[in-house]
Amino acid sequence: MLTDIFEKEKALFEDGVQTVLRGQENRFRNVRILKGNLVTNSRSESRGINARVGKDGLFGFASIAEYSEEAARRVLKAATENAKLISKHAGSKKIALPPSYGTGIIPINYSIVDAEQKRIIDVCKQLDEYIVAKYPNLESRSIAYTEDSQDRIVYSSDAYSGHLVTPRCYIYVTMTLKTKDGTPVELFKALGGFGSFDDNFSSLEKYYPEIETLYKRVKDKAEGVYAEAGYKTVVLGGMMGGMLAHEAVGHTVEADLVMGGSVAGPSLNKRVASDLVTLVDYANTYNGERAPLPVYLDDEGTKAEDVVLIKDGILTGYMNSRETAEKFGMKPAGNARGWTFSDEPLIRMRNTCILPGKNTVEELIESVEDGYYLIESGNGQADLTGEFMFGVTCGYEIKNGKLGRALLDTTVTGVAFEMLKTVDMVSDEVEWSSSGFCGKKQPMPVGMGGPHMRCKMMIGGR
Repeated sequence: MLTDIFEKEKALFEDGVQTVLRGQENRFRNVRILKGNLVTNSRSESRGINARVGKDGLFGFASIAEYSEEAARRVLKAATENAKLISKHAGSKKIALPPSYGTGIIPINYSIVDAEQKRIIDVCKQLDEYIVAKYPNLESRSIAYTEDSQDRIVYSSDAYSGHLVTPRCYIYVTMTLKTKDGTPVELFKALGGFGSFDDNFSSLEKYYPEIETLYKRVKDKAEGVYAEAGYKTVVLGGMMGGMLAHEAVGHTVEADLVMGGSVAGPSLNKRVASDLVTLVDYANTYNGERAPLPVYLDDEGTKAEDVVLIKDGILTGYMNSRETAEKFGMKPAGNARGWTFSDEPLIRMRNTCILPGKNTVEELIESVEDGYYLIESGNGQADLTGEFMFGVTCGYEIKNGKLGRALLDTTVTGVAFEMLKTVDMVSDEVEWSSSGFCGKKQPMPVGMGGPHMRCKMMIGGR
């Protein structure tokens, strides 16, 4: 229905005015079982249409929570009036509207298959029963199913149009044990990924090895020790590398934040890492396969392409909207996206990853006499200087090239563009995570990943 509406309303687009009409539905499903008790059971949708109109060098935006021909007309009219109003008060600040880099149609890439809520609950209960039978000594356990899927139709006056679907769903398994002094420690694992419920959870057996690893690690952590504070040699696991790539580097090279004063502004075409580090924001494929959360078209009508951000240690580019790409003399690559129909597109990461190197993970660990192996981060933050602080929820000592005792929760800190210069070994395989949200003004599902890396950083103690 919406496609038919947009085909009709496209005739209302004004000549010479850049217009994007977008219809979007977001689906949310949540189930949580805590120690065998169902404590969350919800499902919802948000749906509507928006328009973004570029006129006289400025953009107007409007949205409405309706899916109808009349709604499309109303948002087009409102966005046009908003553009005129802004233009009236902008004075000499007007700029030339950014050019198009091609037109065409991006075909639908996927279909969302909605599972009954009872089936979701039954699978979560099945997994909970397996865990309680296999690991009866757990202090607590939680099974949480989450689903957030986007279905977008984008019609553009001068760029690409298309129908894009991004479904994803996960089951978060959390296990808790107590240390000898009674302090609770916990770890979680996100199971699932891109696709609908049946794509990921038609069979649970494939996840049993990951659950076994989770149990082993939380058991080790219950007998863990605090790290010794100081500037240490560490091996970062792929998930830690992915967090670093996203939080400490990725945000600094988003062009709107570059304009806001990020450290990447004066660092363009300069060395920011060792020559072993190459960082890419992938659009929809990695290594010949689908990227964790593929993006084929953004909400400005720009066809999505990969962006090389750091090449052999040199900062080579930014992630852009059409407008910022024009400002910096770069080509937009499909990074402008909005979370719901009521959100104007912002520059966002898609699947940001440091490329693999030539060493094995075993070689990295064996090369460290006294340091730490840092595997998982529960949270992280960074500012526009690239200074970061990440919580480390899972890690181990490395003594004489061998893994030692597990670590209790700690933190790592540093400045990304300085820390990356200490990277001197990179593993030959990449780990991906796609369960998180980026919280830049509005939520956005993102993929991030990386290889294991040996480097130096400051680690906290007790």
